[in-house]
Amino acid sequence: MKIEKEAEKILEKFSKALENIPELEETHYMVDNVNLTRPDGGEDKNPDKILRNAHTDEDGNLIVEKGKWVR
Repeated sequence: MKIEKEAEKILEKFSKALENIPELEETHYMVDNVNLTRPDGGEDKNPDKILRNAHTDEDGNLIVEKGKWVR
């Protein structure tokens, strides 16, 4: 009951605060870059450069950290 009364008070204060907000016209923004696209394409991948900083074991296998979200 106490929570309901407090909620009603909050709603009343909020509705009174909304009454003081002036009516405004909508704002429209004119932007020239609507639906811009870029050409598809990828960069050349260099596996040697990528693997240079990777941790490996004696057999050359990559050592990676198991995801924290995986059980």
